[in-house]
Amino acid sequence: MDKNRIIEDIQNGKTALGIEFGSTRIKAILTGSDNVPIASGAHDWENQYENHIWTYSLDAIWNGLQDCYAKMAEDVKAQYGVTLETVGALGFSAMMHGYMAFDKDGELLVPFRTWRNTITEEASKKLTEVFQFNIPQRWSIAHLYQAILNKEEHVSSIAYFTTLAGYVHWKLTGEQVLGVGEASGMFPIDIATKDFDKKMMGQFNDLVASENFPWKLEDIIPKVLVAGEKAGTLTEEGAKLLDVSGNLKAGVPLCPPEGDAGTGMTATKSVEKRTGNVSAGTSVFAMAVLEDNLKKVHPEIDLVTTPDGSLVAMVHCNNCTSDLNAWVNLFKEFAENFGVEVDMTKLFSVLYNKALEGDADCGGLLAYNYFSGEHVTGFEEGRPLFVRTPDSKFNLANFMRVHLFTALGALKTGLDILMKEENVKLDVLMGHGGLFKTKGVGQKIMAAAVNTPVSVMETAGEGGAWGIALLASYMLNKADGETLSQYLEDKVFAGQESVTLEPDAKDVEGFDVFIKRYSEGLPIERAAVDSLK
Repeated sequence: MDKNRIIEDIQNGKTALGIEFGSTRIKAILTGSDNVPIASGAHDWENQYENHIWTYSLDAIWNGLQDCYAKMAEDVKAQYGVTLETVGALGFSAMMHGYMAFDKDGELLVPFRTWRNTITEEASKKLTEVFQFNIPQRWSIAHLYQAILNKEEHVSSIAYFTTLAGYVHWKLTGEQVLGVGEASGMFPIDIATKDFDKKMMGQFNDLVASENFPWKLEDIIPKVLVAGEKAGTLTEEGAKLLDVSGNLKAGVPLCPPEGDAGTGMTATKSVEKRTGNVSAGTSVFAMAVLEDNLKKVHPEIDLVTTPDGSLVAMVHCNNCTSDLNAWVNLFKEFAENFGVEVDMTKLFSVLYNKALEGDADCGGLLAYNYFSGEHVTGFEEGRPLFVRTPDSKFNLANFMRVHLFTALGALKTGLDILMKEENVKLDVLMGHGGLFKTKGVGQKIMAAAVNTPVSVMETAGEGGAWGIALLASYMLNKADGETLSQYLEDKVFAGQESVTLEPDAKDVEGFDVFIKRYSEGLPIERAAVDSLK
């Protein structure tokens, strides 16, 4: 689209703005009337580990959001000479799950507990048993029930609890709602009604009845909406909270707030049955849109939904690229000590491509990338580890290869259950996120891990902020009866280029050898967790 047309879109509010709170970055993407990004802004942030809880402060949330929005508005001004005063539609997304509990005055009762916490094992097991439905430790209901089991005082004062995306949306619109995909990471969804499962809600209320709380679960949980529904409008107070310059006007319609899983599915056109996607960054998760229910309950596999309410099997792992990035930064520091100025994009490219020269099975090397606990393999805490035997083939290629392999090690463990035990079929697996930014490398390793073709689109780097912008655009522009899948196919991805890599038989065999070593070596990781306090 030419510059003059973009300026018209901005001035006439024919845009959509998506903002996503990722683990290490808050990102805003503004799209034009053709759904192509026209401006962006970002703010880097990090979680804190305080009193044994992974958290972000409220100040960090709001300062980060305001800085991210301001940078996007500055980008609009710099590129198009226009002051941003309105957008056609707006949407918020964030890391799924976690726990934000508020009293009747809207005050946060305990610090935000993020998805990264593995402190709800007792609650997770009990609820899975009661519901006969897998309730992972990350889920909001597991956090609530664990707080009840821990006899935490704040629980009786809860008037509302939600996720990070739900919280930001509430403060900007006054609406206590969630998109169904995000809601499916709070509490199980009934696929027939596209709402929280009423039977399980009753079971939960019965389970905690003896505590005599002044609330029932349905009183304190958000209302569920599906993609395409309107989820409120930006209030005067919300506009000032988002845009501290005061230029943004109230009245912008908002789509339902979604989780990063739902926006990832949207941004990769993976909302149809037999499609799947892998998002690989600080954490990694794979989504497969199912044709049928799974045959049994698997603690390694979560059942969530697409933003329009189709059943999805999700393998979520807490750890992916953090340890890999730490090693790349070590090489950067090494180079800088020789007086070499380092271009990080080139450094990642060189090191990632070096991994392709390594032995198929990483030459006998072993690594665990566990910065935090990893429920798929049974760890409540993590210790990053690199291990080798005296006769391992220790060179740079194998070293980089093993760190790329282990970034997908826990994911492979879960996906093997889905593919081999449940016989789930996928026609295509779309890759997106930081692991796929270096062309071809992460894609090749992922194809080896899952023994399935992996496709990456040219928009793979846009990620969830673009995904939530697309959901906002769908709400605003969809035709009567037009499904989300149709909208994405016809209005977003028509003519979009993608590159597909078939799995290499030697790589697949090498990954299988590595994953056996990985599984057999888990007692080493256990010893590290127990011994290194």
